[in-house]
Amino acid sequence: MKTKDLISWNTLIGGLAMHGRGVDALNLFIRMKNAGQKPNGITFLGILCACTHMGPVEDGLAYFQSMVHDNSIVPQIEHYGCMVDLLPRAGRLEQAMDFVSKMPMEPDVVIGAGLLGACRTHKNVELAEVALQRLIELEPKNPANYGKMWPG
Repeated sequence: MKTKDLISWNTLIGGLAMHGRGVDALNLFIRMKNAGQKPNGITFLGILCACTHMGPVEDGLAYFQSMVHDNSIVPQIEHYGCMVDLLPRAGRLEQAMDFVSKMPMEPDVVIGAGLLGACRTHKNVELAEVALQRLIELEPKNPANYGKMWPG
């Protein structure tokens, strides 16, 4: 490809991130910035997704902060969702719960279910009860939410 626009960069970064090639996605992001292309919210979704699958929590937090402070991009619920997925994978459940409580929008069912699943994985009953209560508030008639509390 002779010229790459933002769409092509984002497509490549996102594709690499979703298919387990996070290092390649992050390297391509560096190349994109070196080429003078300014990232957007979609770019950062790919980057945060790459961090989620690779596990570098500090990198993910740094990219999130860079998105906000260096690039003036307002995080959307999908960006928060990536962070809520990333933090518990590293055992940082309390930080994930705190992250959700500071979101400028209400968490959605995906974020609630992700938190509850992470609590189950890490066997944290106390935080699971909090996450379940939030999930019930979002989906009061979904009996599947209760099943997520039981050991698998």
